[in-house]
Amino acid sequence: MLRREFLAVRNRLTEDVVREAGDTLAARALELPELARARSVAAYVSVGSEPGTLALLDALRARGVRVLLPALLPDNDLDWGEYAGPDSLARIQHGGKMALFEPSGERLGPDAVTATDVVLLPGLAVDARGMRLGRGGGSYDRVLARLERAGAHPALVVLLYDTEVVARVPAEAHDQPVHAVVTPSGVRRF
Repeated sequence: MLRREFLAVRNRLTEDVVREAGDTLAARALELPELARARSVAAYVSVGSEPGTLALLDALRARGVRVLLPALLPDNDLDWGEYAGPDSLARIQHGGKMALFEPSGERLGPDAVTATDVVLLPGLAVDARGMRLGRGGGSYDRVLARLERAGAHPALVVLLYDTEVVARVPAEAHDQPVHAVVTPSGVRRF
């Protein structure tokens, strides 16, 4: 129910609003000390009315940061590939789900994420505790569990619109809080 409400609000946003928010988000995110120090970042390519990530991906690459992007596996887990610019993306249709932009090059395996300094997570909302509401597919729950098993502690950052930082979202025992949320109006840490 809650997911549908957040998606409905996003779906009413104009292309201009989404693009401007993406540019502003990139500028804000690049100011994060965690991203300024990062040598390797796991990110994602925004789709539809998600806060735009392409400007951020290109800015990170221009800084010499290795950017890994997910490729959805049949079981909803994520493999990873390196981002080498917009031409390195392939539009992949996954069954009845939305089409995603994935890296077209070599696959590095699901464990590649454990060697990153920062993981940028998609989401629909985050609450005052730093708990993230995802889309419900469980892909990033698996990523977070993999990081924990590997003893890896990258900074976890979610990119959202200002209205998506809320008082509380439902959380389960296995859910982990993020370290920060970046919105067009600024950064909030947890």
